[in-house]
Formats: sequence, structure tokens, C-alpha cells
Amino acid sequence: MKIAIDAMGGDHAPKETVLGAMKAVQEFSDIEILLVGNEPEINQYLNAHPRISVLHTEEKILSTDEPVRAVRRKKNSSMVLAAQHVADGKADACISAGNTGALMASGLFVVGRIEGIERPALAPTLPTIDGSGFVLLDAGANADARPEHLVQYAIMGSIYAQKVRNIEKPRVGLLNIGTEEKKGNELTKQAYGLLKESGIHFIGNVESRDLLQGAADVVVTDGFTGNMVLKTIEGTALSVFSMLKTALTASFKSKLAAGVLKPQLKELKNQMDYSEYGGAALFGLKAPVIKAHGSSDANAFYNSIRQTRDMVGNEMVKTISKVIEVN
Repeated sequence: MKIAIDAMGGDHAPKETVLGAMKAVQEFSDIEILLVGNEPEINQYLNAHPRISVLHTEEKILSTDEPVRAVRRKKNSSMVLAAQHVADGKADACISAGNTGALMASGLFVVGRIEGIERPALAPTLPTIDGSGFVLLDAGANADARPEHLVQYAIMGSIYAQKVRNIEKPRVGLLNIGTEEKKGNELTKQAYGLLKESGIHFIGNVESRDLLQGAADVVVTDGFTGNMVLKTIEGTALSVFSMLKTALTASFKSKLAAGVLKPQLKELKNQMDYSEYGGAALFGLKAPVIKAHGSSDANAFYNSIRQTRDMVGNEMVKTISKVIEVN
């Protein structure tokens, strides 16, 4: 399989993108990688490999660009060219750590939606205390949603959990302000009834305070709420680790304690790092499109490539298409 990567997207491009790609081809013998971007810059970090090629372009989409306008006007940008290779059948999937809105626009306008999917969903896998993680969707592809959209999100998330995360019977929860069936606004009340009849393993409403406890394997909500949950979890984790660092370097005694606890603290940090699960997949498109975190390092890119390989190898898009057609 061939994976096209926007080598110029993200805070540490192209160095970390290239290093992650090299790690991936060493680990997986069944993938080819196309790095799209400024070839001289890429070649500073790239060791020649028969399964890594480079497509040169000097144009790129910036984080400050207006997403839709950038995709339409910058057709030779590294992000759009990567997506175009997927649309043309020259690559099976694409990855970018660049402008999130522009990648979603590239997915919609260049790669295209699966027939029957009304709205794609952005779906990161977030950590839980027990290390199993959960899929959250929608995390911001669409601010608004209708009840039937949440059902489609639940179906796609459930298929992903089965195919990629190897969970035989994923527990699907509806994010709400209480666990009782009648709780919530009109969206969640109507969605609850539809989810009960959907045929998936729906376990009912889940509250945000229980997400990191592993309340469900798949959690569905509208993109406005999902994006706030995502950023709250990310911000809280960063703040907690910042406070721990301050507390453990405040005095000589605390520094000694920090030295003793260093392995456990490092393990805890890795456990709560959602880049270990890969990037945020944009579900509902004709091919896998993965949004890696903007600050991704080589390991995060490697995990995004691993995740993409699993999605392509397990024919996730084909499975979603068949299920949506039946429904």
C-alpha cells in the first residue's frame, strides 16, 4: 500500500515527518511512502530508501490560511497534492499535521465522501487510565449535527474500534449531562432513541467526567461539544504535568524525589499521550485521511502511519460503505 504524507505540515516539519516515515518503512515491509514537499529541505533528513519517494513542491498551506480558500487556490501545496494522489488512486491514504480545517476541506473536496455519509467526523483516540483508550467523534469536523448524524458517527466509530483497535464488541456511549435516558437537549434525546435501534452495542449516555475512566470504547457527540472536550482533556493534562514539574523542582528534596520517581513519571506521561494512538482520523471519506497533531514528533508520525496502515489493510472504508448502504 502507498501512503502520501504532507511533509511540510506541522510545527516540526519536515524533520520529524521524515524521521517518522523512515522508522515506519523499517518496521513495515508492506508500505510505500510518498513525501510531498520541498525536496531539498526533505533530503536534509532523508536516508535513501527504495520505499520512500519525494514529490517536490514549494507551495504549502499555512496555519493562518483560511481553509477552504487555501485548498481551492493552493492546488500545488503539499497537503492538496497528497490528497489529490489519493483521489487519483496513486495512494491509498494521506496524512498531514498541518492546518486542520484545510485538511478537512481537502478530504471533502478532493478525496470525497462515502456515498450515504451525510457529514464526515473527526475522530481522535484519547487515553484512559487503564490504557485502553476511547474513540471520540465528532471532535470538530462539524459544529452542528442532527440525530441521524450521531448514528452514522456511532457506526463508523464502532467499525474503527473493531477493525483497527481489535475490540470485538465496542461499547458505544452518547456524551450527555447525565446517564438517564431522558437527560439532555433535543439532539441527545432524539439520538438516544435512534442509537437504541441502530444495531450497535449502545450502552446509553455517558458523562464527560467518566471518559478517562473508560466509560465507553466509542463516544459520540456533535463537533462543537467534542472539540471542547478534546481541548479540555489536552489542556488539563498539560496543566497537571506542568504543576507536577513545578512541585518536583521546587526544592532540593523534591528534586531528589523526582529523580527516584522519574521512570514512573515518564510511564505516566506516555500513558496519557494520545499521539501514541496515532492521529485523528477523518471518518466518512472514500479513503483514510489522518490528521496528526500539529506538534507531532517522529514517534507520533510513526504511530499515525501505523494507524493508517491498519485502516487500509483492514478495509475500513469498504466496510463503512457496505454498512451505510444497508442502513
